[in-house]
Amino acid sequence: MEATNDNTVILEGFFLEHPSFSHEVFGESFYTARFSVDRLSSQKDILNITISSRILGSGELDIAAYARITGQLRSYNKMENGKNKLMLTVFARSLEFPEERALEPNLIELTGFICKEPIYRTTPFGREITDLLLAVNRHFNKTDYIPVLTWGKNAKFAQTMEIGDKVRVEGRLQSRTYTKVLADGTTDERVAFEVSSSLVVLLDSPEEESEPEDYPSCSSAHLA
Repeated sequence: MEATNDNTVILEGFFLEHPSFSHEVFGESFYTARFSVDRLSSQKDILNITISSRILGSGELDIAAYARITGQLRSYNKMENGKNKLMLTVFARSLEFPEERALEPNLIELTGFICKEPIYRTTPFGREITDLLLAVNRHFNKTDYIPVLTWGKNAKFAQTMEIGDKVRVEGRLQSRTYTKVLADGTTDERVAFEVSSSLVVLLDSPEEESEPEDYPSCSSAHLA
């Protein structure tokens, strides 16, 4: 399968379950599982993993073993309650069981295009946040749509960005539980997956820029 340096994820942690069959492509079977990664706090990020039978091998996976997954962050639309919802999964390219643990068990680097107007806001405690939606190209004319949170000085910088700007983002992939207020006044507990950035760089090198009409749009990314 194709590889790209525009999208790299490295996670370390534990599988929460044995991978279950998801689908098959050209005779290769793919499985999904939840993967737990520790934060610096006592919290954990529970992330979705997609992994092929080629990587899993023929033996049974030892889910009690500390694992390292290297891959890419992929997006897809899932139908829930009659609506499309943007989902994120880490598409594993390698699986290892390291003897030593990394100091930072959750790293992601993305290069892509801003494909939606940045949204600047502040939390009730006055913390500044800018929400970005990044379109990251894959080979074979595919695009992944990745929600990105920027904080503090990065948020002030990111709010000035425009649709079509090419940026590089570094940070971690996180899961976040939130309460959605529905139209009838009831509430629903949901989980969001997004990149919490530590670095956002605007790329303006002429040789890396594309014509505006070549920028991927957000038309196929359903965030509701």
